[in-house]
Amino acid sequence: MSLKIGDALLVVDVQNDFCPGGSLAVAGGDAVVPVLNRWIAEAETGGVPVFASRDWHPANHMSFKERGGPWPPHCVQGTWGAAFHPDLRLPHNVQIISKAMDPDADSYSAFGGTDLAGRLRRAQVKTVWIGGLTQDYCVRTTALDAIREGFEVHVITDATRAVNVRPGDGDRALDEIRKAGGVLEEALER
Repeated sequence: MSLKIGDALLVVDVQNDFCPGGSLAVAGGDAVVPVLNRWIAEAETGGVPVFASRDWHPANHMSFKERGGPWPPHCVQGTWGAAFHPDLRLPHNVQIISKAMDPDADSYSAFGGTDLAGRLRRAQVKTVWIGGLTQDYCVRTTALDAIREGFEVHVITDATRAVNVRPGDGDRALDEIRKAGGVLEEALER
């Protein structure tokens, strides 16, 4: 398996707040970084575009507990927590997709309220390879939206980790993606 022209790699929300030490840390969240770095290197070698989404919340975002949301404040614009993990080797020409910037609207998907679908179409992308955080929220909704947008979707399962608010949420998310037509990929083969 290798990336080819017509593919895109989408790195979802690999931000400090979702990694150990962050305000909404996912167990093993930083373990996705070396896996994604191999995929990023493969994309660069093959001339495949790399996109990276990020939560880019205002300080008073509706998803925060202070406003009745389920989460602690996280990925607030311009903070350390909102920065990409320092070991993530995004290429110089990465296309950053900022999401969930409206304080009164939530968006887990990298497609929600962004121009990602248009950017992918302009780049003549047919297949989107997705990894990142978190498997049961942002990766799940991004993958399902990509399928709805007509893209072939491959989720790189060893490059995702789940929050698992309820035990098994991550597995259920992957099952939902598979049933919607997504392909679950376990590793980058060379």
